[in-house]
Amino acid sequence: MTFQLVHVWPSAARHSRREELAWSLAELATAAAPPDAEAVAMVANRVIDNAAVASASLSRRPVAVARAQALAHRAGEGASVFGAGVRVSPEWAAWANATAVRELDFHDTFLAADYSHPGDDIPPLIAVAQQAGLTGADLVRGVLVAYEVHVALVSGICLHAHRIDHVAHLSAATACGLGAMLRLPTEVVYQAVGQAVHTTTATRQSRKGAISSWKAFAPAFAGKAAIEAVDRAMRGEGAPAPIYEGEDGLIAWMLDGPDAEYGVPLPSPGEPLRGILRTYTKEHSAEYQAQALIDLARRMREKLPGGTDRIVSVVLHTSHHTHHVIGSGANDPQKYDPAASRETLDHSIPYILAVALQDGVWHHLDSYAPERTRRPDTVALWQRIATVEDPEWTRRYHDPEPAFGGRLVITLTDGTVLEDSLDVADAHPAGARPFDRPAYQRKFATLADGVVTPAAQRSFLDAATRLAELTPPELALLFPDVDHTAIARADASLPGGIFR
Repeated sequence: MTFQLVHVWPSAARHSRREELAWSLAELATAAAPPDAEAVAMVANRVIDNAAVASASLSRRPVAVARAQALAHRAGEGASVFGAGVRVSPEWAAWANATAVRELDFHDTFLAADYSHPGDDIPPLIAVAQQAGLTGADLVRGVLVAYEVHVALVSGICLHAHRIDHVAHLSAATACGLGAMLRLPTEVVYQAVGQAVHTTTATRQSRKGAISSWKAFAPAFAGKAAIEAVDRAMRGEGAPAPIYEGEDGLIAWMLDGPDAEYGVPLPSPGEPLRGILRTYTKEHSAEYQAQALIDLARRMREKLPGGTDRIVSVVLHTSHHTHHVIGSGANDPQKYDPAASRETLDHSIPYILAVALQDGVWHHLDSYAPERTRRPDTVALWQRIATVEDPEWTRRYHDPEPAFGGRLVITLTDGTVLEDSLDVADAHPAGARPFDRPAYQRKFATLADGVVTPAAQRSFLDAATRLAELTPPELALLFPDVDHTAIARADASLPGGIFR
């Protein structure tokens, strides 16, 4: 592992572009790295994970909208769309499929200096692999590179402190994964990274206040933009440079300013790409920092005599990030609003704790149903829940082996105080029940139930398990057949748009 120091260069200074971060990322993408068996197996797990959450979201309105837009761009070769059974232009397939994967906030995550969902890289890579007639082994190579770049950028450069949405890292990682998969020259990948980052740097208002469906569309937009950037770069078009270090670039004006310096960890030449093994998936459909806290609430529920009616207050002592992003430190009144959108509620730890304490379970649909959010006893408990930042939890959040949980303090009407804490979610690699291949398969079976037929589920899982061996035609097996009656109502209810 090496650290590349990244800082702003005056325009008058002479630097080789080989010193730029974008060039180093492009070199990583185009170098030959030995395969790592554990990392390759994890790629298959994440393909299963993505298909699981995409299947469960197919009847949801944002996913139906993205699918309708994609189906207006049909192509002879093209790429598959979840739930559609037809092929479209690859950038539009990536748009529809990434929206389906992201909609339920239920796939993998990586948290470090910034935060991310590296699984968002996979839909655009599969789409281009199908379009270009690549193999499963090519796809695995692209996914491993995309994860490696994504983890490196998220480890070294914080975007959210400056209210920049994390999809700027996603687009760079996707461009690198596409370059690796297509075996493009370093120069082409370098230009594609610059274009992708330049066109996908946006504010994080998409995750603030009244959170809308754009939260699902944002990573799909980044993946679509990365495909288009690579296509332009392959045709010889250039990018703003240096995209990170420039005097009017990302760091100078959008991040820590002209005097800033970042250290981005990159694998040494010849080092296996194992970044994907540092990431982790979700057992519960909610923001990742809520994962351990749902598990903690379920555990503490067993200690509550007579249920939650006797609770006077609930205080979560947690990290700066959890307090300010999904806790009361965000100062978002919407996080306490029973009429808030699902996208807002899955970023509200007060709501999530209230339901987890009362129900002892978490369901990707039922826990967000309007009748659940408006239940009077839930609303009353919800209003008595607050978060506070604890410096020790903030320090541990940034440890090399981070803790993403907190300490929960519950005060009852008789003055009894119940306390407990949890470092990481049960499903985390360091948790009580780390996710393994059977767990990913069970998650797929649960979320695909009623949407994907049992026979199609078996066919998909067989293909995903032997991902690195798939031939180009067999990549279509990564899109299981669905019962179209399950999603027809969502499709039929949509108004028209520009695309036909």
